[in-house]
Amino acid sequence: MFDPVLTEAVNRYLPARVPGLKSVTACERLSGGASQETWRVRAETDAGERLIAFRRAPGGEPKKDLRSGPGLDVEARLMQLARAAGVPEPEVLAVLDGSEGLGLGFFMTWLDGEALGARIARHDSFAAIRPKLARQCGEILARIHALDYSDIAHRLDRWTPRDYVQRMWDDYRAFDTPQPMIDFTARWLLENAPTDHRTTLVHNDFRNGNIMMTPDKGIVAVLDWEVACIGDPMRDLGWVCTNSWRFGVSEKPVGGFGDYADLFAGYEAVSGRKVNPADVKFWEVFGSFWWAIGCLKMADRYRHGPDRTVERPGIGRRSSECQVDCVNLLIPGVVERDLPLDSRVDDNMPRTDELLVSVRDFLRGDVMGATEGRINFLARVAANSLDIVLRELAHGAPLAAREQAGLEAVLGTTGSLHDLRWKLVHALRDGSMPLDRPGLAEHLRATTVAAVAIDQPVYSGYRNALAIAAGG
Repeated sequence: MFDPVLTEAVNRYLPARVPGLKSVTACERLSGGASQETWRVRAETDAGERLIAFRRAPGGEPKKDLRSGPGLDVEARLMQLARAAGVPEPEVLAVLDGSEGLGLGFFMTWLDGEALGARIARHDSFAAIRPKLARQCGEILARIHALDYSDIAHRLDRWTPRDYVQRMWDDYRAFDTPQPMIDFTARWLLENAPTDHRTTLVHNDFRNGNIMMTPDKGIVAVLDWEVACIGDPMRDLGWVCTNSWRFGVSEKPVGGFGDYADLFAGYEAVSGRKVNPADVKFWEVFGSFWWAIGCLKMADRYRHGPDRTVERPGIGRRSSECQVDCVNLLIPGVVERDLPLDSRVDDNMPRTDELLVSVRDFLRGDVMGATEGRINFLARVAANSLDIVLRELAHGAPLAAREQAGLEAVLGTTGSLHDLRWKLVHALRDGSMPLDRPGLAEHLRATTVAAVAIDQPVYSGYRNALAIAAGG
């Protein structure tokens, strides 16, 4: 998406700060970027066109209450430190302080490579390099965890495992939504948090999708340092193994491309420290918990934030994907495989579902066929959101009735679905509901699997839950 106003502003600022740059001809926003904006800057030099990457806060000015990290200037500094220590990184060219009329952000050299996680995990062009990537991840993470961050330590959050769980649980509880599986997982995490751990710099978002790769070299850049913190380094190893970032290749736990053993071997070879798989497992569970809440934050930002795009509520509904991963990690078991159909009749002509299908098909056909870049991406997101609504129309009412019956059995009382959900959530939060309460795991498993069947039935965690139920 070309922005002429931003292009003009960047053209006034950047050429004087980058040697050899004559003028800026275009700023194009790239698809994705749910937390920060990424722009491709086209510039002219004596040698021809040069591409530069521009990373910017949404709308240029982040809201201070979003608690999304230490700031883009710190992100740029961390990239400089990492690059100096041998971590593959682009060169930071200029850092904005907000006085330039461009918002907050920084410019960096453009690197060619692939950052689409699904392509890295599944495309044939990466088949030869994939067996090496998990070890590369381990080696790079060991270097990150050895960085001297003392000059910016005061700008970084510091979290013990228990503090981090509690912080995320508090964030979730600020939203007006009862999600019992999130509360169950928070309780489990607090009861199983590591107590004997090192304290280092933590990238905190090191995963497939935030790592740029090429088919011949493997990892060429570690991206998106926006939520870096100080804490347990095993957080990074657990996060890169979280199922959300395997892109459908769930049998390869490291990013959908590698195995635990290779990740651990690379880390141990560079750091000289033995990896405890149980600690990584804790942080893998935390990863799904963290992103389940992160998805809800996106929906909350749609309601209250500066970037009211169709992407944010779409991401919000992906919370159920992360919650079903928590189910598979903590309480796997039997679930219903078939969704009941809503028996209500719609005599309108056209029916509600027909109206929705017509709009969805228009987005997928006409709009996507006539656009590219971010508009094309957002049209796909919008069509996917309509698919969620269609599935909810078809299955929502009987699933709600089934959930209400399950809640009444677990709680031993009757009431509306809304009230019973909150009753269970409050019981989990105040500790009056033990995690091993008879029927609780079965209820949470059934309702979470049903939710992801509505929100994203092609998600690998949903297929994994059905495979576990079938004994596969």
